[in-house]
Amino acid sequence: MANLQPGGAPPAAKDAGLRVPSNGKTIYHRSLNRTKAAELSQASFAYLFGEMVTYAQRRVKGIQELEQRLNLQGHPIGVKLLDLLLYREPPRAQLRPLTIISLLHLIKQNVWQHLFGRQADRLEKSNNPDTPDEYMIIDNEPLVNQYVSVPREMSQLNCAAFVAGVVEGVCDGADFPARVTAHTVGEGDMWPGKTVFLVKFRGEVVEREGFLGKS
Repeated sequence: MANLQPGGAPPAAKDAGLRVPSNGKTIYHRSLNRTKAAELSQASFAYLFGEMVTYAQRRVKGIQELEQRLNLQGHPIGVKLLDLLLYREPPRAQLRPLTIISLLHLIKQNVWQHLFGRQADRLEKSNNPDTPDEYMIIDNEPLVNQYVSVPREMSQLNCAAFVAGVVEGVCDGADFPARVTAHTVGEGDMWPGKTVFLVKFRGEVVEREGFLGKS
C-alpha cells in the first residue's frame, strides 16, 4: 500500500499540479477525428445525427417545431465550441470578437473548418435598409443534409437547423445574442441543398455596433 500523508495524498504528489507541455499543446488541441479513414467518422456521424433527428421528431406537431428542437440540440455545442476554438489560439489571439464582422468571419472560417473541414461558402449582409440586423452565412452543400432522407410531405424541412443552433450558441457565447435559422434556397442541379443561415442580431447588438463605429 502507498504511504499516505495525513492529507491523504502520496508524498510524491504534494507538489503535483496542472502541467502544460513545453510545446504548449494540451488535450484541447488534439483532433477529435483520430480515425485513419475519414469515411468511418462520417459514417458514425451520419448514424448519430440520424438518431438525433429521429429523437427530435418524436411528438412534434410540425416542421417548425422539429427545426426548433434541432436548433436547441445545437445551441449548447456552439457555446462550448467558442471557448475551445479561442483556447486553441496563441495567448495573444485569445480575444473574443469585438464586432459583428469579426464574429461572423470567425464562424465562417474557424467554426466551419472545425466542424466540416472547410469554410462556409459566403458571408453576406442584408441589403434591405429596414433590416440592418440581418446577416447571411451561405453553405452550398451542408454536410448534415447529406445523410437525411426527407419525405415528400416534409420537403420544407431543413435539418441544418441543428447547425443554425450551433451558430446561435457561438453568437450567444460571444455576447452577440442572435436568432439563427436555416433556409433552403436550392440552385438547380448544382446546389439543390444550398442553405442560407440567417443571423438576426438583437437590437442592443446593432446599437452597440453603431456606437463602436462612431467612436
